[in-house]
Amino acid sequence: MIIVVIIILLLAIAVLVVYNLHIQKKIESFNNINQKINNLSVLQDFMTIAGQEDTVDKKLNRINEIIIEKYDIKYSTIVVFNGAEYVIKASNVETRHHEALTNLHTEEIFQDSVATATPKYVTIESETEKLPYQKVEMGRAKSAMFFPLYIDNIYIGYWIMESGKMHAFDHIDTTIIEVVKDNIISVLQTTAYQDTIENIDRIDQFTGLHSAEYLYGNAKRIFSKYPTSAVCMFRITNIEEINKQVSREMGNDIITEVSNIIKSKMAAQYVFVRYMGPKFMIVFSGVEEGSVEEFLSTLKEEIESLELVQDEEEVQKIRIIKGKKVRVREIKEKQVASPTLNFVVSTYYKGTGLEQLNKKLEEYIDNAPKQESQINYI
Repeated sequence: MIIVVIIILLLAIAVLVVYNLHIQKKIESFNNINQKINNLSVLQDFMTIAGQEDTVDKKLNRINEIIIEKYDIKYSTIVVFNGAEYVIKASNVETRHHEALTNLHTEEIFQDSVATATPKYVTIESETEKLPYQKVEMGRAKSAMFFPLYIDNIYIGYWIMESGKMHAFDHIDTTIIEVVKDNIISVLQTTAYQDTIENIDRIDQFTGLHSAEYLYGNAKRIFSKYPTSAVCMFRITNIEEINKQVSREMGNDIITEVSNIIKSKMAAQYVFVRYMGPKFMIVFSGVEEGSVEEFLSTLKEEIESLELVQDEEEVQKIRIIKGKKVRVREIKEKQVASPTLNFVVSTYYKGTGLEQLNKKLEEYIDNAPKQESQINYI
């Protein structure tokens, strides 16, 4: 009888062991599925942020915040080489440590990692030690993982995550971290063009206006708040004649005066840039195309009534008299110059290609008859 009971107990134990193993496998499977779902969620968050109308730095800082939040990392820093120097694109580390973080590529402990495109894990073994790359700081980070970043086999910078605990990353799932790293690289690739546009923008010396590149970077975030906006390109059609018949200095003065008049009338949400040479652009953020005609007509009338005067001046010229070069003085008469403008207007729809619309407007302005001076709609 006792033997039967023992056999039954052993069978029960065996069944429970098998059942527990089965449950354990299901839990592991569930955890794996849950982790995959989490990774997909993080990737979706990354791609959503990459597509938002915001600066590259703000996008990367938001992505860094997600990394810290989702993967429970204390410190995370993304450093990118911009062609001239290493710059921190995102970090939650205090700024007093930034100089050290932008020079990690020079540290011997990470140089092999950069050269071989492999991660590097460093940690201390006692509280009296500090990590090799730490110069004067102690206590902030006691372990770190360094990841070099490559795009198409080209080294572009690195990502480093740090912890205030020793051996914090001993058992970390490197597969997950590799996914995070790949996602960081994807976002850097996605935002590379935007980053270039944001940094290539210049301020024109004569007008104080942004260049055309401004339209595709910071300015776009202004008018993309609205479903549609009226876009106007205009050209000072007689600028070449003014330069030739009066002087280039007068041409520059005309451009400056025209710009100042328009700047004084711009609402805060409107965007006004010097597109190229005598061509300018105004984006009336959130305004219907048909609603700008009265404003542009009044503006055109005011600008074309402008008269700039170049006073008489004495100039010296070289004349050939009886085969000899002779320096003579001449009086250059007073001259008056007035600008004439030609406008073309269209509608920008949020989410569509602004560069294609601008090309269409520019083609019209460039191919319009020289004597055309009106407000056109296309």
